[in-house]
Amino acid sequence: MTTTATQGSRGGPESQAPRGHASPGAALAVLPHVLRTALAWTDAHRGEFALPDDVLDPRTQVNATLKPLGELAQLCSTVRAATAPGTPEHEVAGDLVTYAWDEVAQGALLLELLRAEPFAAYPYEIYAAFAGYGLRHEGFEALARPLTATRAWAHTEQHANRQLGLINSERRVGVLTHTDAGGVLSRTWLGGLSEPWTFEGPSGYALTHTVFHLTDWGRMPDRVPEKTDAYLRTWLPAWADGCLESGQWDLTGELLAVGASLPGPPPLELLDAVWPVLADVQHATGCVPETGVPVHEDAPTGVRGHEDAPDPYPFIDCYHSTLVTAFAAALSLRSLRSSRSLTDGSGPSRERHTP
Repeated sequence: MTTTATQGSRGGPESQAPRGHASPGAALAVLPHVLRTALAWTDAHRGEFALPDDVLDPRTQVNATLKPLGELAQLCSTVRAATAPGTPEHEVAGDLVTYAWDEVAQGALLLELLRAEPFAAYPYEIYAAFAGYGLRHEGFEALARPLTATRAWAHTEQHANRQLGLINSERRVGVLTHTDAGGVLSRTWLGGLSEPWTFEGPSGYALTHTVFHLTDWGRMPDRVPEKTDAYLRTWLPAWADGCLESGQWDLTGELLAVGASLPGPPPLELLDAVWPVLADVQHATGCVPETGVPVHEDAPTGVRGHEDAPDPYPFIDCYHSTLVTAFAAALSLRSLRSSRSLTDGSGPSRERHTP
């Protein structure tokens, strides 16, 4: 039988809002399962990321075709970098990146897109996700190199957090960045240390992506300035509370990924308080809805994440939040385990750069 949680006064399940007392170790207790099942769902639905035959047609919707595939490549490459070689999560994430690379014909399709739209950012940013993983296409880079050296490229008008994304893509590809990241950061909502009460959906996603681009998707925490780090550690708990209360699961996952991307020790109270809630939102199949009241099903023990179980949500309504959950879980596990090894003296100092 399928049931749904009771709707709270602000649109989220009553049982989820607001956060209660954080139990020490609560995040580590749920994270391995959350990561494993989110990746299992993604792997079972890899065919949904396949590009249509007419993907090069100018009328094709980029947000429904290339964007999901690029997100698959970007987030799974980070999951692979954050997990230990030989583990199932590491192998599945790598297989999914390879699948995405095959979908773009090992870069040849991205070259065609670049030829058609030489000053559009998205072909370059999707390519950079693969380049950061070590997958490259000589023809793409031969064309992109002179394009990224033009004044037109350097003066493309876009929001500051999007410009940070382009700077990070240039770093990944290995070309000279078109401007200084520090100056761009100062023009973002986060870099300006905006009044915390002005946090809402658009500013929340701008904030999370500012951190992702700044830290190369959690791989370079030391790029976060000290003042920004302190600001985030102060206000992430309140913002996460609001997201839980209103059922914004996708943004909750992104905020958790931000918390796990900060330099120094992980924000333990935040992770221990929020991860059990998001784990409860996760469906038996492993997927996580973007927003709204989560669906829960009575299922026998051992079928969680089973690929033959029926899907509770349309793919478009849960693929991104499920990928984000896997991404945030991998970063959180890496951060928590590194911190614990420091505390008990069983390991080296916390990693600051994951190649």
